[in-house]
Amino acid sequence: MDRKVTIQDFIDSLGMAGLLTSIGGESPCSAIMALYTDPGMKELGAKEVKGVTYNSKEAEEGTLFVVKGAHFREQYLNDAIEKGAVCYVREDPAGTEAESCSIVSDEEAAAAGKRIAEKAESSCLDILVKDIRKAMPVIAETFYGKLSDDLCMVGITGTKGKSTTTYFMRYILDAYMAASGGCRSAICSGIDNYDGVIEEESHLTTPEIMELYQHMNNALNSGIRFMTMEVSSQALKYDRVTGIEFAAGAFLNIGSDHISAIEHPDFNDYLEAKLRLFRHCRKACINLDCEEQERIKAASADCPYVITFSQKDDSADVYGYDVKSSEGKVTFRARGRSIEGYDDFDEEFVLGTFGTINVENALAAISLSALIGVPLEYVRRGLDGANSPGRMEVFYSEDGKRIAIVDYAHNKLSYEKFFETIRGEFPGKKMMIVFGCPGGKAFARREELGTIAGHNCSYSIITEEDYGEEDVNKICSEIAGFVEAAGGKCEIITDRVEAIKKAITLMDDDTILFLPGKGRETREKRGIKYIDTPSDADVVIEYMK
Repeated sequence: MDRKVTIQDFIDSLGMAGLLTSIGGESPCSAIMALYTDPGMKELGAKEVKGVTYNSKEAEEGTLFVVKGAHFREQYLNDAIEKGAVCYVREDPAGTEAESCSIVSDEEAAAAGKRIAEKAESSCLDILVKDIRKAMPVIAETFYGKLSDDLCMVGITGTKGKSTTTYFMRYILDAYMAASGGCRSAICSGIDNYDGVIEEESHLTTPEIMELYQHMNNALNSGIRFMTMEVSSQALKYDRVTGIEFAAGAFLNIGSDHISAIEHPDFNDYLEAKLRLFRHCRKACINLDCEEQERIKAASADCPYVITFSQKDDSADVYGYDVKSSEGKVTFRARGRSIEGYDDFDEEFVLGTFGTINVENALAAISLSALIGVPLEYVRRGLDGANSPGRMEVFYSEDGKRIAIVDYAHNKLSYEKFFETIRGEFPGKKMMIVFGCPGGKAFARREELGTIAGHNCSYSIITEEDYGEEDVNKICSEIAGFVEAAGGKCEIITDRVEAIKKAITLMDDDTILFLPGKGRETREKRGIKYIDTPSDADVVIEYMK
């Protein structure tokens, strides 16, 4: 990064945002005045900030350290200071409101500046803000600049299908770039992140704002022109994308999910968070086939240009029809018309991934591509070659008679769509499932998914799925109760690998094994740590021979 950023730059930005409550233990008014009048304070304010992070392991000389997190310990801050942090930002524990600057005399400012400089010499400059969540986007943009002005950002939200649509866009954009000698596109998804420098399995659907800006900066420095990312309700609610403008955004669908004390207290809060996407988009597309159309269309007024897509309403700007599935391939026709800057079309598309369920996601990808001006030939080419690792991946035994499907489905809407698809594509087959629910959040899933499994599956094995700090046996027992209440048979095997192995031994030639929730993830959250484990796909490949 060529730009030089100082402590004063951050103080100015946080002050302009109305977030400062204290600087070095003094009022912001006195401290800011001292920055312009007191020599010691000027010197302190002119110190260069060479990095921003909330992870003490990443701190180094010249770091601005952000104090945040439910599991934060004071030792983390001490570690960051030892490594050379020049200042830290934390939320005011007193909940003080940021004050409006009043007139401060030169003498008061000089005295405050002297006290701050003396304190900073022996330790590290502390900056208090009224809301650390709102401060983080300001800190990130101050350090990196407004990167979404230079990088074409595509944002996708919805209760289901975010990862698949994100991967469809990745393949489309990569095909487009390959034809012009450009770099691969960047991606931030619930599956993995790639930015030209970092390629990693992800832990969050949408990264925290510090990581997100780092990914964007890496992409630009690597010559990448496009980044596609999933935008979760939590990211929208807790300001993880504040300050970022999406060239195009997609609202896929909405269903009840993530309802808990630590996520969204009710469906209304969940939907309202999702609808904030439109505030960040220059252009957007909406799925006419999902519920809550009136509220979605009302919220979309925040976006300057909006188009629609549908499989049911032929008045949509992008209309999908004539859907067929054969031998693991899905074909459909899509008609597009009256899209600004894009020629009308009516053409056949082929999906390189299994399941008619994915046509909705493909229509979203076609709409997004039209909004950012990707020529249709690369849209066709990208969709034909697209696959999303761990998303509706089909595995066969060596004799081809037994089938296992690995997927990231993890909520009511995605389960319902999956079983609807499988009944249509494999009529008469029995279903068996291995699944769990996460700990500490989305508590309604235990009843919803247990009930759906009980209705649709001949046998269920309940297992772990990132149980975190909650008792895994308690979670599994709750789910099992709902499976049985719905008339299903089940057992509990908390070790996920052993649960899958057991399910494979129970399969016969008339049974399809469904493994939702984890896809190709190679970690389980147990307690506060992520433990390396084989992915569901790896276990199936090894034991279904």
